[in-house]
Amino acid sequence: MKMQASKPWVPVLIATLLLASFVPGAFAQSGDNDGCSNATLSGDYAFRVSGQVYPPVPPGASPVVLQRDGVAMTHFDSDGKLTQVDFGMSNGSPLQGPTDPLTGFHIAETGSYQVFADCTGIAEIHMPIPPGGTSGAVIELKFVLANHGRTIHTIVSQLTPPNTNTPIPASIHSDGEKQGE
Repeated sequence: MKMQASKPWVPVLIATLLLASFVPGAFAQSGDNDGCSNATLSGDYAFRVSGQVYPPVPPGASPVVLQRDGVAMTHFDSDGKLTQVDFGMSNGSPLQGPTDPLTGFHIAETGSYQVFADCTGIAEIHMPIPPGGTSGAVIELKFVLANHGRTIHTIVSQLTPPNTNTPIPASIHSDGEKQGE
């Protein structure tokens, strides 16, 4: 039996080819054009919201975790503007805010959004200024659209409570479905 001479460059070549075959997939989505735009996100979407908020802890105090659960109805105008009503709970108690006297849902929530061609996007929701306050809460979101824009999955990328400009840690996500036809 004839032995072949060892070729030390062969394993390097194989590893390089394997790596090259995986790398384009890792970057494909960001340059992908699925044809999404602000117009893809249009109409009323019903959301289920869940997660935790981690408010600042004074020195010597125990950490606090606030569980958040809620529902929202968000209207996207297809041109980058949104309006929203929601009802939320924090550790079993309703969240405060201006409400509709008939439904009990929070009102006067507005914001903006941008959908990118690859069906990812960003949004910002502004809550009303509380009585005696200086600013309302601001929620910044990252999202992806699915099912031709009929489904949206969001995650809070930054949460700034009312009366401050300092964001606090949060781990909140939501899933929404387009209403109607």
